[in-house]
Amino acid sequence: MKKSKLPDPFAAARQTTGLGKMDDQNDPVTMVLGLKDVRKCAHAWKAFQSGATPGRIVVPSEVAIRTTRQIPFEVDPPEHKDYRNLVEPWFKRPLEEEYSAILSQQINDIVDEVLTKDSVEVVEGFSLRLQSRALTLLLNTPFEEAETWISWGTHVFRSHGNDLDGDKANILYDYIDKRITQAIKNPSNDLYSMLLQAEKDGKKLTREEVKGVMILTFAGGRDTVINAVTNSIAYFAEHPKSLEQLKESPEMVNNAVEELIRYFSPLTHMGRVATQDTQVCEHAIKADSRISLCWASANRDERTFENPNEVILDRKVNPHVAFGFGTHNCLGATHARQIMRTLLTTLPKKVKSIDILEYKENIEELGEFKRKVGYDNLTVQFNKK
Repeated sequence: MKKSKLPDPFAAARQTTGLGKMDDQNDPVTMVLGLKDVRKCAHAWKAFQSGATPGRIVVPSEVAIRTTRQIPFEVDPPEHKDYRNLVEPWFKRPLEEEYSAILSQQINDIVDEVLTKDSVEVVEGFSLRLQSRALTLLLNTPFEEAETWISWGTHVFRSHGNDLDGDKANILYDYIDKRITQAIKNPSNDLYSMLLQAEKDGKKLTREEVKGVMILTFAGGRDTVINAVTNSIAYFAEHPKSLEQLKESPEMVNNAVEELIRYFSPLTHMGRVATQDTQVCEHAIKADSRISLCWASANRDERTFENPNEVILDRKVNPHVAFGFGTHNCLGATHARQIMRTLLTTLPKKVKSIDILEYKENIEELGEFKRKVGYDNLTVQFNKK
């Protein structure tokens, strides 16, 4: 089996009951697996809320390590729309010409850099650095800040062998608190300052609300972007003709981005909390119990996707849900897509081939399922054109 392949562990359960079961810190989760059912539950925000106890909709739950509500991620309509309208224009900035040009230069620079080395550990030596540098653009903060974020590692709430690391989480919280204080004293044109000046219902956002947006911004797009970039590098290492195909047919890039995101599904699932006794797939769901919308399973649903376990870079019909669905579709999706588009434009121009030298897979244990989400490490050699 190819090293870059991501098997679908959910197929049998999706095709039978449509559900899976897992325990999460003694707070069980019913996993919804089919694309149709995932979409239906995502739309049913009155029955399945996001605005539960902060941290509870995340799997694994973050209730033990944070009390700040991530905004607008953990807020339900109609209030959700007010927050979303405040921040969405900022998160659409990656579409601007100047932003795209700077991002392109960042990615060109890092590709040029790795091409000078005999080997590169992709997760921390390429993907984490790329993600952190690009985040300086999204936050509109100095480029040098990326070095601080790189020092945190690939996840802001997790450390090796520990899905929930409170000490590590506190590093992020303390950092954000200091930056908010700095922005209060010396406002600039960064995201902190914009949020401090923003108003909702005629009132300025509170410090806690600003902190909630910033925690989401740091946490939501970190390991997901890292997984997407790393998995794509592994894929191109084993499919060098795909690199050449993208170079010869650059118009394919947008479709290729969507297909790689569908296939790799960098975020396995996201939870909701039932507000009432209800049913999913004819299975009883009790009020105050948790479900998860399993994006990774939905994106392999054979009832919608032809040859779902293959990467088809020019796939035409691709209604994937890798960036979520409905009210809570991913706020950072525009930024993530722009990173991937730029990467898939840059690599074919500069890289002839990629050799995988060493790797260790990152396997998530989800109750009855084990899912490869990416790599703990992936060492490769980038070969010049």
